[in-house]
Amino acid sequence: MAFASATAARIDALTDAVGRTAAWGALAIALLMAGNVLLRYAFDTGSVWAQELEWHLLAPLALAGMSYAQRHGEHVRVDVFYARYGQRGQAAVDMLSALLAVGFALFIIKVSVPYVDAAWSIDEGSADPGGLPHRWLLKGLIPVGFALFALQSLAGGLQAAVRFKEAGDAR
Repeated sequence: MAFASATAARIDALTDAVGRTAAWGALAIALLMAGNVLLRYAFDTGSVWAQELEWHLLAPLALAGMSYAQRHGEHVRVDVFYARYGQRGQAAVDMLSALLAVGFALFIIKVSVPYVDAAWSIDEGSADPGGLPHRWLLKGLIPVGFALFALQSLAGGLQAAVRFKEAGDAR
C-alpha cells in the first residue's frame, strides 16, 4: 500500500502543478477578454485572432481544470447517498468511480487521436481570415488533458483502495 500512496502523491503533485499553471491562464483569459471588450466598445476595433485566442486559452484551462477539480474533490457527486455509507462503502464507491473515469478518459483519448492526427496532417488553422494558425496544436491538447484526467482518476482509485484496506483493518 505504500507504493500506491507514493504513486498517488506523485500524480497529485503533477495535477497541482498543472492546476497552478492553469490558474495563470485564467488570469490571461480575463485580461484578454477585458482588452477585447475595451477595444470593441471604446475604440470600435478588434481582431479575429484576439477573439480566437480567448477560446484557445479557455480549452486548455478546462482540460486541466477537470483533473484539478477531481483532485480536490470539487467534482459532482451525489452526496445524499454517499454520506450515508461507511468508510469502506465510500472507498468502494470511489474505487468504482475511478475505474469508470479511467475507462472514459481512455475512450476519449482513443477517439480523439485520429481527430488530432487529421488536423495535424492538413496543418489545420482558422477558417477566418486573420485567425490563428495551427489549430491542431489546440486539438492535440484533448488527449493530453484526458491523459492527465486518467492519471488523476488512477490516483483517486489508489487512494480509495488504501482507505478501503485501512477501514477493513480497523474492524
